[in-house]
Formats: sequence, C-alpha cells, structure tokens
Amino acid sequence: MKRYCLTLDLKSDPDLIRQYEEHHKQVWPEIIASIKEAGIEKMEIYRLGTRLCMMMETPDDFSFEKKAAADEGNTKVQQWEELMWRYQQPLVEAAKGEKWMLMEKIFSLNEY
Repeated sequence: MKRYCLTLDLKSDPDLIRQYEEHHKQVWPEIIASIKEAGIEKMEIYRLGTRLCMMMETPDDFSFEKKAAADEGNTKVQQWEELMWRYQQPLVEAAKGEKWMLMEKIFSLNEY
C-alpha cells in the first residue's frame, strides 16, 4: 500500500470556494468510477483557506501515468477537470499545465 499527498490552490474567492465544495458533495458517478478503476482505494481532500491537500492510498503498483492516460480518453473526466479548473489555480512551483502537485514526505512518526 502506498500513500500520496498532493496539493493545489483554489482561487481566492469565497463564492468560488463554496461552489467547489458543493461540487465535491455531489461528485459525478463517472468520476468516482474512474478513481476506483485506477486502483485508488482511499482519497480525501482537505482545505485550509485556498490551499487543498489530497490524501490517496493505492496498491503498490499504482501509476500516475496510467491514471493520466486513462483520464485523457474519458470524456466525463475531461469535463470534470475543465469544470474544476474554474475554481483551481496552479501553485507557484507548478510547471505549465501542472495541477495537483505531489508533496514530499519529510517526517513519519512510524519511523521512530
């Protein structure tokens, strides 16, 4: 089992943030299916202000590249991503076109 932490920012607009959260109370069934089909077993998104943090748990053989390739061929996922981009903005560190960025683990209590 692998655990990933990714981050992204929302646009600094309370109404847009509210709308973003409302969408996540009613995620399209096709999006849930695509997440599960990719092998993602657990996913949670947290917010503080405009900063989002996504926690994912996956099997050891999970691949972001395979997930991205599957998403490219999925019209509903592309529609969802386009809709979400109305609310999201890239981090300063992001490369062109990069959205969710993988965070580096720097501490684990389990290692002590």
